[in-house]
Amino acid sequence: MANMIMASSKTLIPSTSSSSSVPKTLKFQLPQLLQIPIPKTEIKNNTLSLKLTVSIATAAATLIATTPLPSLAAEIEKAALFDFNLTLPIIMGEFLFLMFALDKIYYSPLGNFMDARDAEIKEKLNSVKDTSTEVKQLEDEATAIMKAARAEISATLNQMKKETTVEVEAKLAEGRVKVEAELAEALAKLEEQKVETIKALY
Repeated sequence: MANMIMASSKTLIPSTSSSSSVPKTLKFQLPQLLQIPIPKTEIKNNTLSLKLTVSIATAAATLIATTPLPSLAAEIEKAALFDFNLTLPIIMGEFLFLMFALDKIYYSPLGNFMDARDAEIKEKLNSVKDTSTEVKQLEDEATAIMKAARAEISATLNQMKKETTVEVEAKLAEGRVKVEAELAEALAKLEEQKVETIKALY
């Protein structure tokens, strides 16, 4: 892999000292084949004889067979996307160490904090539910006290009405007795005056 990195860091275009020259572009060139001379006497009407065709094919096959081809292993190594050597277990070890470290340093404390916060929220919710029953009991007590106070007030008002009614009736009775006594006295005086008047007339 280091060879691949070093190979990729090399410049492909060589630098030239003169800035006015045009940079050269690299072109891929096929290997030059040997040119086999074809005698003009054997060519008739643009067709080759069978013998000449066989000799040309043989020469081309030997030329192709003798040209050095790049080794397949070297080409595969250059084109390899992953290089499984000693770096793979090292990377795996680093990944496992990172997972372990993050779990101990970050995720475990964060999980503990979130669990504690959830427990605290649940405890507060339960205490709020408990206080809601207490509030309901207090409301019931207040309602009972209000009913008792209203009953007591109505009883007091009724008693006061009765007392005032009794007093008024007693005063009315006294007033009637006085009025009846005065009326009886006045009637008696009138009778006396009537009798005296009748006596005075006879």
